Amino acid sequence: MCSTDTRSIKQIKTASILKKTYWILLFLFINFGGLALGILLMNDGPRSQWYLNLNKAPWTPPGWVFGAAWTLIMVCFSIYLSDLFTIRNSKFVKILFVIQVVLNISWNFVFFNQHLINIGVLNISLLTLLIFYLFISFGDDTLSKSKYLLLPYMIWLCIATSLNTYIAIYN
Repeated sequence: MCSTDTRSIKQIKTASILKKTYWILLFLFINFGGLALGILLMNDGPRSQWYLNLNKAPWTPPGWVFGAAWTLIMVCFSIYLSDLFTIRNSKFVKILFVIQVVLNISWNFVFFNQHLINIGVLNISLLTLLIFYLFISFGDDTLSKSKYLLLPYMIWLCIATSLNTYIAIYN
């Protein structure tokens, strides 16, 4: 192999790494920005008298777990999205991502700000279905490993849906 071919391969690899880095940084910015917006929209949220007086599920984790979980989720989700958008940057994938952002942010407003518990259950259930759809539908050969980065999100949404549903039933 001549040195020109070697340089071309290195340039392609460098461009690929730069593209992946761009996508990861973009999604970290969007996802953590979405979390910040969600926090702003929930007023006092878990510190409000309304929330403190609710009958909550016995398996409700302590408050610090929510922050730790969402940090892990958004880092993993951003890496997954960088792979997804590198491989399948289609209008459909963009629409799914936008719906995910809207559902994720709006749940905070619907549940904590407006106290619409049943609509919160619907909202978080739709978000859960969407993330499971991503896991199942985009788990082909090219994404077969990175789809597992969705597992923290999937697990957390199952827990969160159960917490929201418990509150809907017992309040």
